[in-house]
Amino acid sequence: MVPKKESSKSEESGAIPEGDYEKGKKLFKSRCAQCHVIDSTQTMTGPTLNGVIGRKSGSVTGFDYSPANKNKGVTWDRQTLFDYLLDPKKYIPGTKMIFAGLRKANERADLIKYIETESVKKPV
Repeated sequence: MVPKKESSKSEESGAIPEGDYEKGKKLFKSRCAQCHVIDSTQTMTGPTLNGVIGRKSGSVTGFDYSPANKNKGVTWDRQTLFDYLLDPKKYIPGTKMIFAGLRKANERADLIKYIETESVKKPV
């Protein structure tokens, strides 16, 4: 008999874990900052993440999105980011983003906590 895997309450209910800002900050610096900024409206290899919460996919003026990203039509929030960050290429087939994703739910939640906090700040 295979032992039952223990799961957290948040996994059972489908809720996204709260996330840890400091851990998310480290993840952003190590996994995101080479392509994205969050404290300005500048675009790099990827679009700015300033103001991303509540924004439609593929809508940063002046950034050359893939047609797949432009046409996805999602509004970025905790849930859409949580799903997207698991496997960006699966969530938006045809995206130009080369990031493979974060398999661990707690890491995605940490990164989202950081993005939620920083993306609403006035750009520098």
